[in-house]
Formats: sequence, structure tokens, C-alpha cells
Amino acid sequence: MKIHYQPQNNIDKKKWDHCIDTSSNGLIYAYSFYLDRMSKNWDALILDDYNIVMPLTWNRKYSIHYLYQPFFCAQLGIFGNNINAEIVSSFLEHIPSKFKYWDFYLNRNNFFTLNDFPFYERSNYVLPLKESYEYLSGKYTQNHLRNIYKAIQQGNRLKKGIPISDVIALAQEQSKSFSPITKKDYRNFLALFEMIKQEGMAETYGVSSKENQLLASCAWIFSHNRAYYILVGNHPAGRTSGASHLLIDQFIKEHAGEDLLLDFEGSNVRSLAFFYKSFGATLEKYPGITFNKLPSIAKLFRK
Repeated sequence: MKIHYQPQNNIDKKKWDHCIDTSSNGLIYAYSFYLDRMSKNWDALILDDYNIVMPLTWNRKYSIHYLYQPFFCAQLGIFGNNINAEIVSSFLEHIPSKFKYWDFYLNRNNFFTLNDFPFYERSNYVLPLKESYEYLSGKYTQNHLRNIYKAIQQGNRLKKGIPISDVIALAQEQSKSFSPITKKDYRNFLALFEMIKQEGMAETYGVSSKENQLLASCAWIFSHNRAYYILVGNHPAGRTSGASHLLIDQFIKEHAGEDLLLDFEGSNVRSLAFFYKSFGATLEKYPGITFNKLPSIAKLFRK
């Protein structure tokens, strides 16, 4: 195997995106247009003629280069076909030594036991939608069914194509006290979403009350037969109305019978994991890695 390092400006974006297109583990986050928008900087490791690739999303602090996970990029890592433990290990060994600190997530097909690179486990929940709606909704918990019924009885209604700015506004408001996502990150995502939507790869959903108050909202992005539940904005008034339950149920109803995987993008948070599982979703594990090669004087370094 010949793995070589390429700075971002030297990457052949056409060959890169073709690799992501044809990878058995391809994900929307790994496309060049997505990385260009959401990563502060990114370079790459490339096997042969873009047969297998790995984006290296990086930043710099106090003259120290480090690898990090950009916001709205749930999984990155190594993309291609026939990936095995040897390939994953080789790519990690080829990460340039200038990156003194690593803290990033790989993808579901990169999860192997490696002697030199210990991974930790992260959780995602996914739901295949190829069965009928009757079959899929039969897997909901009784509590979810009651919440959906309550939302309908209260006059809540679904609307597609709401402004992405409305979803972002709700998401910012509900997470402002704890989320590290900056206004710039949201602006970057807004521009990215609008670009993807023009290609027919994105949609927004909202559930409003009968008084026309937006209670639940989300942005969906589609690629590789996956529907990513990528950004969620909920109003506190919607917590007891079943609005979020209705939103997801309506998406499932619309896409039931399709060769599509609903990707909930998480979660390691127990309450969210229970919420997703209660729609019949199953666990999909993927790895994270933290690697510290900083000199002892810089051990207090944090990104």
C-alpha cells in the first residue's frame, strides 16, 4: 500500500468525491464540498489513486496542529471498499507527526481492535425503512404511539420546506447554555444546507400547533441511501405535545418501503438513545480516538 499525504489545495476534488460516491461506507460528511464548508482546515491521506481516502480535519492553537471533529460531521475516518484492520492501522500510522493531538471520530466500518491505536465506542441509532409503514409503526413503543395520537388530537400539523433559518433559530435557542457550536458554525451549515438543497439532497420538516407556533423542526440531508436527522430545533412548549414524535413518524410514513436508512446521528445521551430506540431503531457503533503526542510542558493543551 502506498499512502500519501496531501494538503487541501493539492487534492483532486473530482477523484476524491468519486471515491466517496463509490465507497461501501460512504457518508455525506466526507464529500469535499461538505468538508470545505464545515472544517476549519482539512488535508488528506490517500491510498494509490484515490482508492481509499481519509480526511484530516485540523486546526491550530498556540502553534500546535491538532486533529478535531467538525460540528455537523458525526463520522469521518477512512472511506473506500474492503477496509480491514490493517488498512485502518496503516492510515493512522501515516498521520503526519506535526499533528500532536488527535480527538476525532471514525466511521462504522473502521471499528477494529488495534494494538497501537485504542478506540473508544460511540453510539448511533439507525432504522431501515424498506418495510411497510404498518410494519414499521408496529415496532413503536406504546408511549410513542400515545404521543403521536396526542399531537394529532391537539391539532399539531406537519409542514415540509420550512426555512432552514427557523430550524437553526430553535436549535440555537434550546442549546445556547451548553452547546459549543458557534454562530459561525451555524452560518456555515446554513450555506451548506442551501447548496445541498438545490441538488435535491436536503429537506426541512416542522410541526406547528393549531395556533401556528413552531414546536418541533429538523433538517434532513440525504446521501448513500441514508436520511440524516442532522439538525433538530424544538420549542419548550412542544415537549409535552408529542410534536417531535409526530415529525419523525410522518417522515417514516412518507418514506416507508424505500431503500433508505434513517440515521438518527446518535446518541450517547441516554434519554435521546431511548427516544430513538422507541421508534424501533437499532444500535450502530462507531469508534472515536484520542491521541496525545504533546510534549509534557503542553499537557494542559485543550482545543
